[in-house]
Amino acid sequence: MKKLFDLKGHGTTVGTEVLAGFTTFFTMVYIIFVNPNILSATGMPWQGVFLATIIAAAVGTLVMGLFANVPYALAPGMGLNAFFTFTVCFAFGFKWQEALALVFICGLINVAITVTKVRKQIIKSIPSSLQHAISGGIGVFIAYIGIKEANFLKFTSEAPNILSAWTKFGAPDPLAAADLTNNLGGVVTNGNIIPALANFSSPGSLVALIGLVIIIVLMVLKVKGAILIGVLSATLIGIPFGVVNLSAVSINPESWSKAFADLGVTFGALFGNPGFGSLFADPARIPLVIITIFAFSLSDTFDTIGTFIGTGRATGIFSDADMKALENSKGFKSKMDRALFADSVATSIGALFGTSNTTTYIESAAGIEAGGKTGLTSVVTAILFLFCIFLAPIAGLVPAFATAPALIVVGILMMGSFKQIQWDNFEEAVPAFFSAILMAFCYNISYGIAAGFIFYCLIKLIRGKGREVHPILYGASVLFLINFVIMAVMKI
Repeated sequence: MKKLFDLKGHGTTVGTEVLAGFTTFFTMVYIIFVNPNILSATGMPWQGVFLATIIAAAVGTLVMGLFANVPYALAPGMGLNAFFTFTVCFAFGFKWQEALALVFICGLINVAITVTKVRKQIIKSIPSSLQHAISGGIGVFIAYIGIKEANFLKFTSEAPNILSAWTKFGAPDPLAAADLTNNLGGVVTNGNIIPALANFSSPGSLVALIGLVIIIVLMVLKVKGAILIGVLSATLIGIPFGVVNLSAVSINPESWSKAFADLGVTFGALFGNPGFGSLFADPARIPLVIITIFAFSLSDTFDTIGTFIGTGRATGIFSDADMKALENSKGFKSKMDRALFADSVATSIGALFGTSNTTTYIESAAGIEAGGKTGLTSVVTAILFLFCIFLAPIAGLVPAFATAPALIVVGILMMGSFKQIQWDNFEEAVPAFFSAILMAFCYNISYGIAAGFIFYCLIKLIRGKGREVHPILYGASVLFLINFVIMAVMKI
């Protein structure tokens, strides 16, 4: 095992890698419950999606660990699953089987642009200032996710600011006040929503606050495994607070049987009709099909690149030597090459089993900060995901209130990349600011990258330095602009 992952060469140990794998797992295990809740609104069987989520995460993470030997974990992406449900299925009218076919095609496209080195060229085109901004921006994004999951904030939107609402089943029917909790799926408001600090009266917020203090104290004292200790401590503290639902633990063979039967419904459904058999049947709908594939691929590609650049450069997972190998080598000689390929393959594998885009998770940063440096971290995380097939209730005992503090601390650590940016140089500060801050404000990594690219190109053109910009950066900026125009026209 030490030779397989070159633990000595990476300056790590089996114990450290295992600890990091557990840390990553506990920060992202929520997805096996959240993803089915979102995708099942399309009519997909909940338990089938539950198993598909686990399998996609385990297989994708194993490929990442064994083939690329880097400590990243994969799973169906948040945001991409919401796009799958509420935009592709509800707004565009695609059947869920057709949406899976679109995701499968997106995965194949990502494989193609990885094999043909298009992704490599994209990475080479991003200037160092934006790379550091992306890294720090992901830190802001991760910290914001943690603050939100901890319920440290509350938001107020007055009635005139509410733009639209939908039920959990996508129906536009008006709801009585008594039905809001059980049936309301979400509310869209304009920019006048007002954030405020929570009053910390809820048990969950208190558990998260205690967990955050524990991790910070342990980090200051330089205790190894501080993040994992904090997560587990918060989970135990959450039991008397009523945050951890112990009654949910039950081993029921019949539920496993039903889950595998439902997996048979989603597995390979994309090849049927509806699915590939109907996706291109209507010529009038082909432009919409192309637009949707483009939107999936664009978001997936830049989410992944942003995660690798943001976490890999900041932590040394992708060293300067590896980045040089990325630029000059042929085939899959660099770790970044192999990691990009693993991520691309995972999307199509996930669609085959029955879930939306599988992508590299920014929560992997928690395991990296816990000391993970090799693919052994990913292998441990993948094995834990597989155990969830049989021990899902136990894995689900770790509440979001316990993992939220870990994300906040990881965000703090990653924001150190901001010191590499020349903030007193306005030309550099503007694209860096928008790239970093919009990741959190828009809850989307690729939107932050888009803003950074567009402002960088615009400023260089205004200053008469247009030739300093890589052509790919211009091309990506134009594609992002086209995507935003399409979203505006179609009111996505």
